[in-house]
Amino acid sequence: MLRHIAAALMAMALVSATPAAAASPRLTPAVDREVVFTADGTTVYGTLHVPEHRTGKRLRAALLLPGSGPTDRDGNQPPVTTPDTLALLADALGNDGVVTLRFDKYGTGRTGLGAFEGRPEELDYPAFVRQAQAAYETLRDQPETDPRALTVVGHSEGAMTALLLGGTAHPRPAGLALLQPQAIRMLDLVALQLKDQVAEATRQGQFTRKEQRAINAAIDAAVTSLREGRPVDTTDLPQVIAALFEAFQGPSARFVESDDAVYPPDTAAALRPGTRVLLTCGTNDVQIPCSTTDALTTALRQAHAGKPGRVVLPGVDHLLHDADHPDTLAPSVLDALSRFARH
Repeated sequence: MLRHIAAALMAMALVSATPAAAASPRLTPAVDREVVFTADGTTVYGTLHVPEHRTGKRLRAALLLPGSGPTDRDGNQPPVTTPDTLALLADALGNDGVVTLRFDKYGTGRTGLGAFEGRPEELDYPAFVRQAQAAYETLRDQPETDPRALTVVGHSEGAMTALLLGGTAHPRPAGLALLQPQAIRMLDLVALQLKDQVAEATRQGQFTRKEQRAINAAIDAAVTSLREGRPVDTTDLPQVIAALFEAFQGPSARFVESDDAVYPPDTAAALRPGTRVLLTCGTNDVQIPCSTTDALTTALRQAHAGKPGRVVLPGVDHLLHDADHPDTLAPSVLDALSRFARH
């Protein structure tokens, strides 16, 4: 009799325990939150995207860094260029459970020029690196993020900034995603791009072969003059190229000089051993051809015992699109990013 009673009591205990054991953990819904931080006396505005997650759980997190020029937190240069590159990256990483922070860098969005208002000629590349450093620390200190699982995702010039943060930030990032990175010195890249444009114009009959050679020589001479601090002779340059080099000697001179001083392959040695690195290039990227990433790829492999490899994205352009996906991230980009995020 006692045995039957004990069995009944045990069965009742199991039944009463079942609902508690099966209860689902409480979920916090996804949210976009405005974030404000300070860099060099400037108030910087950004967006923190927190994906749906189990309440109280610390999440992997990524700082998103834009390309060159006045590119805002979404990866746009309105009203002319609005590809939403960083907004789309935030969505993709959010789908993999990663918190992201993107911000309006100097000269864009709500941030504007900040402390550099009225003196934009004082903005140099290190100022943008310090701004990214302040953003990284802000992301680190968010209540939802795991400071041991921070990554930096940089596009174009932002990838070069990511490399610099990889060797200096505290704590060091666990991973870097270098998407279509600026992987050689700035003026070398500019010269390459200009020569490609001149070659195309020559194919279309706008220049003779002799004129093409003269323009290319003038471009090389202009780069040398800039690096030696001498005035650029624009006599043999087409007007649009001459105007570019004149601008490089004007208000943006300090930025150009300081950006050009960085040779990205040299930064690889400063990365923490074991840092995960994704480096991509697109076969349809006319701004940063895959060949320009060769030296950086080699430097990263040497610094990390054969890893990482470069991911070549067939048919993908500089803005991470392909012909079938002109307004969204190409599937190959999403796949590479998801593999990186889930590693």
